[in-house]
Order: sequence, then structure tokens, then C-alpha cells
Amino acid sequence: MVDVPQIVGAELDGRGTVTPATPSVLPAGGIVPRRRFQKGALVIRGKRDPQRCGMYREDVFREGKVHRLQRMIRLGPASKLSERAAWAKFQPYLDRVNSPVKLPPKSGVTLEAFVEEWRTSVSVNLKPSTVRAAESHLRTHIVPSLGQLTLSELNTRLMQSFVTTLASAGLSRKTIENVLLTLSSILRTARAWEYDCGSFSLSDITMPREGPKKEQRCFSAQEVGQIIAAAREPFKTMFSLVGILGLRVGEALALRVCDLDFERKIIRVRQSVDSDTRVIQAAKSDASSADLPMPPTLEARLRSFLTAPATESGLLFVNRNGRPYSANKLREKVLHPLLKQLGIPHGGFHAARHGVASELFEGGASPSVVQKQMRHSDARVTLEIYGHVLGNAQREAVEQHERHVEKWKQ
Repeated sequence: MVDVPQIVGAELDGRGTVTPATPSVLPAGGIVPRRRFQKGALVIRGKRDPQRCGMYREDVFREGKVHRLQRMIRLGPASKLSERAAWAKFQPYLDRVNSPVKLPPKSGVTLEAFVEEWRTSVSVNLKPSTVRAAESHLRTHIVPSLGQLTLSELNTRLMQSFVTTLASAGLSRKTIENVLLTLSSILRTARAWEYDCGSFSLSDITMPREGPKKEQRCFSAQEVGQIIAAAREPFKTMFSLVGILGLRVGEALALRVCDLDFERKIIRVRQSVDSDTRVIQAAKSDASSADLPMPPTLEARLRSFLTAPATESGLLFVNRNGRPYSANKLREKVLHPLLKQLGIPHGGFHAARHGVASELFEGGASPSVVQKQMRHSDARVTLEIYGHVLGNAQREAVEQHERHVEKWKQ
């Protein structure tokens, strides 16, 4: 039969363990006694059946005062338990009582107050585009509606009410999801910093139904060809990269001469230019950082373009001041006037990227090939954005079915 150590005169918590020494739960102005490291002592108690016992002291908070109590733990019969074995049994109790007291989560902090702390410590380390989106959500929706509530009040019921309010204000489901993701990210940081936060899961919130989706503007191959033909350099080469490879405009503006590998006929996408600050940063994601094929016509155009003197920054495209171009200014002052001149319906640089994916799908490329060219992290993203595009295989299958139906009408 195994002897189970018993605690004599000691208080146990709900898990049957010794409460840690010196709890610091005192009213304001109270004095917390100095924590003492307990080495403990072994003694033998009893005459008929001598028992080895471990002894230590513990501070207990009762009725507004701290009482220092002596504890004794019965370890086992002295006849069967050596001193060394007794110390081994006693040590876990000493470890528990000497472990640092875990402070309760910080409570009473409002969401607005924590957002300021988040801005100081976290926001400064994020990408500029991420910060702009988060600040827009905070300024427009989150802080005005929830800022004065404490973090612990942010529960599922409150979040459901918040979502309903945003939906009644006319926000789309996608926008509401983005707002909630910003809030969820901030609260995740608060929990990691041991703030007392309410618990809610995005999966428990009923989102508004999707409205009719707006059709994505896609430049056709003909429209891209007309834009490239009408543009002057360096915009002709710039539009070629966007309209043929499907680069994001920031990625095209951040290309360096060293990113062009004419021997292997590839273009390395490694960085991007922020649309507002023009700061060069890493590509959008790990998947966005990739090598893309360099088709023959684009290769010839790039070789011709590189006959011009190299820039000090090493970038392929810079303005007269040696800085990267602003995507917003290029769209306003170069692309839109070109579209108006050519009689092409309005669209932005991303319409060229959408056009590349659509043309690839219609040409019979598989979703995995289109995903690799678009550099989406997940094929589901590719299908979600371009699922409306009819590929040749689908078109031919429907036409064959139509012919089969028509045959039986005769």
C-alpha cells in the first residue's frame, strides 16, 4: 500500500495544492509583508508510530490582515521513509509555496485607453498600409462605439449588437469583417499582456447577408495592348509589367535592375512601394515574393529600356527627383488621361491585374497555375476573386450540352 502524504493544518485550494506564499491581495494603502523563501524543515512526530513531517510557514490573508501560519505536512512513517526520500516528497510543496504569486489580470481599462498603448508599442511595428486600415476602423467605427467600455465588457452579445449597428449604417459584410478583425487583433494583444478581457469568438457572431457583388473591372487584352501602345516611356514598360505579368503596381514600382535575370528569363518580385508614403517595404506576403517568367516581347522591351543610364537607387523606375513614383499620382495623371484619350472605360492599375487572371482562366489555365502567377497564398482566394470567369473547358461543356438538347428538339 502506497503512503499518501497528508497536510496537517494547511489550507488547500480547489485543486488540492498548497496556496502560494504571501498573496498580494490587500486593500489600497495596506502593507504587503516581505516574501520569505521557505527552505522548510523535516521533523519526526509521534511515539507509537513515528511519522516524518515537513514544516514551513505561509502568509494567509484573512479579514483584511496577513497572518503568518505554520504548516506541517505528514510525509510517511519514519521506519519506511529515509530522510533523503522524505526531502524528495517534501520538495514539491516547497516549490509551490515559493513560486511567484500570479497577479490577477489588469482590469478596469477602457478600450480607448488600451488602443493608445497599442499604438505606442504595436502599431509602430506594422506595415504602413496595415496601420492605415486599422486607424480607419478605429477612428470611424470602433472607438466611437466601444471606446468608453472596459475590455472585460466586450463579450459576444455586445459584438453582435455592434455588428448589427454597422450593418444598419450600410456597411458591407466584407467591411464589417475587416473591422472585427482589427478589433480582434487588438484584444488578442491585450490578453497576451494579461489584461482582463471579455471573451467572444467571431464564429459565434451572425454576420449580415451578402449583398449583390459588384463586378470587378478587368482590362481586356485589347485594352492593355492599346494602353501600352499609347503610353510613353517609362510608363510603357511599367504598364507592360502590370498588364502582362499581373504585378501589383507597388511591386512594379519597386523592381530593381538586379531583379531582372535575362539569363534565366525570370523577374524576381521581392519588394513593394507603399502607395501613400512611397517607402520601399517587403512584398505583401511570403507568397507574393516569387519569381515570374519573362516572356520574349517583355524581355525585348526591358532590354531596350535598360539602355538608359542606371539610377543611383538601383530601381528600374524613379521620378526626376530620384524617388519612387507615387502610384496614386500615376493613376490620376497618367493612366486615367490615357483611358479617356483611348475611349476605354474607367479603371485602375488593379483592373490590369484582374485582366491577367481572367485572360489566363479563359485561355484554359488551371486554378493552380493562375494562383502561382497571381501569387495568392491560397487557391481559394484565386477562385473567390475570379470564379466568375468562364474558361474554355466550361464553355465547351455547356455548348456540347446545348447541342445535345437541341438534337432532341428536332
